[in-house]
Amino acid sequence: MSTRNEMLKLLEQHRGEYVSGAEIASLLGVSGTAIWKAVRMLRRDGYEIKAVTNRGYMLSADADVLSEEGIRSCLAGSADDLRIEVFDSVGSTNTVCIDKAGAGESEGYIAVAATQSKGKGRRGRAFYSPGGSGIYLSILLRPEGVSAKQALRFTTMAAVAVANSIEAVSGKEAGIKWVNDIYVNGRKVCGILTEGSFDIETGNLDYAVVGIGVNVVAPEDGFPAEIAGIAGAVYDPDESKCSRNQLAAEIIRRFFELYRKSLTPEEESAAEPGYMKDYRRMCFVTGREIDVIKPRGVKLRAQALGLDSECRLLVRYEDGSTEMLDSGEISIRV
Repeated sequence: MSTRNEMLKLLEQHRGEYVSGAEIASLLGVSGTAIWKAVRMLRRDGYEIKAVTNRGYMLSADADVLSEEGIRSCLAGSADDLRIEVFDSVGSTNTVCIDKAGAGESEGYIAVAATQSKGKGRRGRAFYSPGGSGIYLSILLRPEGVSAKQALRFTTMAAVAVANSIEAVSGKEAGIKWVNDIYVNGRKVCGILTEGSFDIETGNLDYAVVGIGVNVVAPEDGFPAEIAGIAGAVYDPDESKCSRNQLAAEIIRRFFELYRKSLTPEEESAAEPGYMKDYRRMCFVTGREIDVIKPRGVKLRAQALGLDSECRLLVRYEDGSTEMLDSGEISIRV
């Protein structure tokens, strides 16, 4: 690892605190000149680093530049087997992971971007991904012997991981709108899109890519008119907030805890996934009047009755008939 990256990792671990030049030199085994060059490079890349004589160097607590070193410092060694690559800008982190999968990349690759030019939403929609205000990350998975039905769990698993992460770092209550949208204060702050490839002969999953986009703060120019009525952010502009590295790390850590547990014999033989308790607690759809959106935009009024062990939503239509929805789109009637 370069001196610049080692320096960043050290400063991230002591964010908001001064670290003396002598201590840095000793820990990294470099000269004072090398330290200064590393600081100059980091400042050029947008990091706010303060230097005070007899006190040393400090990464500002308000600095919020996404980086592998920043994310790893917040993971505290719990993801040494994961390969994290951070981009300033990509078309789509899901596309990056899909391309990597096609080239033979193994499980545990994570693409993170500060902005996306072609962010993917559900049903072919675009996902608004401006720079400086959000986290856009995708995770490549290659579980063995997983069917298409079982693969649906990755989306709901991610929803629980994201909602719990937001609550942990912000102290705010997060809710889940079935299937995979995360809300804070009545506004959508996160969308999740899972894409995959299946083996035609076995019907099992070859790979899955779980894409997660979180609005940490509102973009400076606001949200586009077409989503302004529903989109929100985890933090208001005047609030003290966590770093995006911290939230990204929390999401990654919690997701892999749930994912790895789901592959254990105990979890595979259980009546339902262990995370369903949290999903039901956070899902605010149950008991509400909703519109079930069918193909070609047809809307059917219904009541959401509850969730089964596979996170399928049981609904009752106005004519008294019921249906178990395993995927699709709904809107909540106000």
